[in-house]
Amino acid sequence: MALIEVKAETTGMVWKIGVKLGDRVSEDDTMITMESMKMEVPLLAPEDGTVKEILVKEEDPISEGDVAIILEV
Repeated sequence: MALIEVKAETTGMVWKIGVKLGDRVSEDDTMITMESMKMEVPLLAPEDGTVKEILVKEEDPISEGDVAIILEV
């Protein structure tokens, strides 16, 4: 099994976390919704996997390139 770091593609705030540890996700599932410049920006699963770690909390600031979730694929 490999681990994949899922990184924020923009700077903003974590608005909603839609997964929890151990959840199975499919490619392109929305795992986190961020708020950036009053727009909702989804953080999508890059491929099928299992949520291994969630490194952010709701209302946390997040910058482009920050690791938000680690998936086991």
